[in-house]
Amino acid sequence: MSDHARIKGHTVTRTVHIEASRARVWKALTDPEVMAEWFGDRVGFAALEPGATGSIDWDDYGSFPIEITEVVPDGSFGFRWSGIPAEQLDEYSTHVRFTIVDAGSGTDVTVTESGFDTLPGGTRYRRERLEQNREGWDVELDELAILFEGVTE
Repeated sequence: MSDHARIKGHTVTRTVHIEASRARVWKALTDPEVMAEWFGDRVGFAALEPGATGSIDWDDYGSFPIEITEVVPDGSFGFRWSGIPAEQLDEYSTHVRFTIVDAGSGTDVTVTESGFDTLPGGTRYRRERLEQNREGWDVELDELAILFEGVTE
């Protein structure tokens, strides 16, 4: 694992090291079936391309719609998503971007979530969402790292 996610301004960032190839990490970040093993209970999107829509669902929290914004194979993957359970993306959405790079015998994964500064609801609401999502990335990226523990290439 690595340090906890950090908040700087209106952005949440965290990097974790995964002892796996970029190709395997890429699949875990972009294949809905594998994503559901570490991020949400169900994940689905129409296609792996900018503009495709779908959702990430948690049994205990609800459905969070997404729209893919960036796909650079084995490099970066981005999407807008609703910060609250919703039927569709709205003014409460933020942007998530994963980048992956080779690091020693494995891969470093960095998540950056931005857009909190444009959320409606005022400063207190924005800070609460920042902190909730910071905590969420601690949990989710730990689960991603755990997915690869004890797995040999």
